[in-house]
Amino acid sequence: MKSPASLPALFVFLLLVEPVLAQAPQKKEFTQERLPNGYLIAARPELAGTRKAWVWYAPDWALSKETNWMVEQFLEAGISVAACGGAYGGPEAVKKMTAFYEEMTERRGYSKKPLLLGRSQGGLTTLSWATANPEKVGAFAGIYPVCSISGWDGVNAGNYGIPKDELVRRLKEFNPIDRLEGLARAKVPLFAIHGDKDTTVPLEKNSGLLEERYAALGGTMQLLVPKGQGHSTWEGFFQCQELVDFVKTHAKRE
Repeated sequence: MKSPASLPALFVFLLLVEPVLAQAPQKKEFTQERLPNGYLIAARPELAGTRKAWVWYAPDWALSKETNWMVEQFLEAGISVAACGGAYGGPEAVKKMTAFYEEMTERRGYSKKPLLLGRSQGGLTTLSWATANPEKVGAFAGIYPVCSISGWDGVNAGNYGIPKDELVRRLKEFNPIDRLEGLARAKVPLFAIHGDKDTTVPLEKNSGLLEERYAALGGTMQLLVPKGQGHSTWEGFFQCQELVDFVKTHAKRE
């Protein structure tokens, strides 16, 4: 783990509070802007290549001060950071994310294989999109990610457009952890850091189960389990060198 660098005031809310953004000094070479359905912090100068590398973070509102250090590492490596995708997953969330993907890849010249980074409930949204679009994913990483609809008590069945009892009956139709075959065939690498004392998003029902099922399908996943850690803003989750190295290795410029 590394100590957090001193960051400009821009990173305090990272695109979420526009007045702050307008006044913040920009010491680093990057630009920021709101996009349809999301945000973009674009690395400058852009590295050579036909396509620009990017990390796709969710939920979009969870870019905050604790993520400053890792975001700076990505930008310094020439990897842009975009945020789109809320909680719960579901067909509407996947549709919204597809529109955002098209904005980034077709109109802004970003890689057609982004690295998806899901934090907590954002894991359910990013994994849902990834399992529906395995050929469009460079890699997936999670910070205590929700990987299963049945692995988190906070799932809102309304996001799936059906009653809760029907969602239970049709779980495998919507549940990303039951739809990993395409990602395994595409050899998409996975990574997660998840505490062993997490009672909000239990390790064994989410990242642990994801690792087990992905391995059974022949996929590769790196799982870090910090001992004694729960569902928190502990700096080790966000100043994780292994996570940063995974992103640098797998963020595609193609």
